Amino acid sequence: MTVIDPDTQAGWVPEAEEDGDSEDMPLSMRLSIADTLTLGNATCGFMAVYFTTTGILIPHLTGSDESGMARHSAATAVILMLMAAVFDLFDGLVARKLRSSPMGAELDNLSDLISFGLAPAYFVLVYGMVADDAHQRVSALAAIVVLLAVVLRLARFSCVTLKDGMFQGMPSPFGALTVVSIVLLELPFVPTLLAIVGVAWLMVSRVEYPKPRGVLAVAMLGWIVAAMGLLAAWAFDAPGGQLLLQTGCALQVVLGAVIPLFATARRVNTFRDNRREARAAQLP
Repeated sequence: MTVIDPDTQAGWVPEAEEDGDSEDMPLSMRLSIADTLTLGNATCGFMAVYFTTTGILIPHLTGSDESGMARHSAATAVILMLMAAVFDLFDGLVARKLRSSPMGAELDNLSDLISFGLAPAYFVLVYGMVADDAHQRVSALAAIVVLLAVVLRLARFSCVTLKDGMFQGMPSPFGALTVVSIVLLELPFVPTLLAIVGVAWLMVSRVEYPKPRGVLAVAMLGWIVAAMGLLAAWAFDAPGGQLLLQTGCALQVVLGAVIPLFATARRVNTFRDNRREARAAQLP
């Protein structure tokens, strides 16, 4: 309906009609299958914080002597972070195969912030409170560094366009699992702190990481399932469970350190090849 302004004699259309049929709005707000998986990611992250609090922090503060409680809860919290990584892996695959709602990208960033920012940072914070050789305030600072690194990494991901198939900076799920692995290795406090800060730096760096697609996605899923098995063996005190867990954590940390080296070597080789081509083009 067009309304005539008596002062200007100009016609205008009410906002509801200018924006289109209001009945179309609910369609754009409906959750897709990919969005549901993304919400599962956020739920796992929140529950990881819950188990870290109720199973590790509160028993420590109250002086509880219940055997195995901290180990079971720590394993459960990390398994939930791994499940969040699985949801994060599949929501992208489903979104590419089917569809995602207009909220998909925002939901993904918010869920990743909970599961791969807040949950691992809180894990580091609690580690600083319960470990014998840790310093609480320094651990709190390291936890803030991890959280801010994930915030900056996710914000940059939303703003920077990169070539297809690559991430800039260590992906937040990989970074979160590496941070947790460093804590579970139970190294001395100073090396643990330096390694955690190093992972935070890698997340905001310009090092390129391949996106988990095809064979790489299958390998990542297999590694997550294997990590869950190692955590379960450790939680239930299976024979060799401690050694298996430390081996898996060490492998995760080594991967976190080696991938940037390969990426840097590849960039150096590409730079050298480009210089050779440029020199060859200048020759008469």
